[in-house]
Amino acid sequence: MTPSSNRPDRAAALHKARARATATPDDPSWPLHLAEDLRDIRADWKTSAEVCADAAWAARSAGRSVLGLLSPEDVLATDRDPITTRTLAHLYLSALRFDFRCPTLQRLVEHLAQTARQPLDCYTRALYAFALLGQSRPEGLAVMDEVLTEAEEHPKTLHVLLHGLWLGQDLDQGAERLLALSSRPALATGSDPIVLFRVAGALRRLGRYDEGLGAIDRAIDCLPPGDVSVHADLVRERSLICAARDLQQYLSTIRTSSGAPS
Repeated sequence: MTPSSNRPDRAAALHKARARATATPDDPSWPLHLAEDLRDIRADWKTSAEVCADAAWAARSAGRSVLGLLSPEDVLATDRDPITTRTLAHLYLSALRFDFRCPTLQRLVEHLAQTARQPLDCYTRALYAFALLGQSRPEGLAVMDEVLTEAEEHPKTLHVLLHGLWLGQDLDQGAERLLALSSRPALATGSDPIVLFRVAGALRRLGRYDEGLGAIDRAIDCLPPGDVSVHADLVRERSLICAARDLQQYLSTIRTSSGAPS
């Protein structure tokens, strides 16, 4: 049997691919090795998204960003098999997302759509929606809605869209849309610190400070031990919520003491 038809063999191969991709950031050829591994198991876009997002994050955390190993030309090349092409795109575009390089990500996906030999997969389009949402561009909302009809409850794709709504501070009903998206079954586990972190930010923007503090405190409690970088982001959000709440209370006191209408 081939790895794609034998589930235990395929699961073992996928586990090996994940381990090799996240454990060897110093090897400059690991993106191509990962593409080979995913091609061997004939990975679909969902599997590719899950593995590539984690691998791109692990490389960034190790100070070996994919952006230093691949180039836009690698993403746009048309002489590779479809799975290798998709893997390199998922890796590079995910790295752009983690660095918040929204205009560059937008332009690259638009160029990719023009040169690709087949329609862009759902995860790549989610990354495009992120790029637009992160710039508070309203057309990103339409792209997001299109992606949601296909993504169903795929967690990595939903996380990309949630990230875009969190970053796009000037989107129409952005905070409300974020809360609605966070309530979908794949995200509403109550134990995902990243979801809770983004929810806390949305609640702060809506002036719901006590709820925001509750969400951020749960997020901190759910963090894995030793997760220093994310912990700092959560503590910063908690400080922002407290500062916004204190400012609101101060302004309310000033209005009350001056007799001005609230």
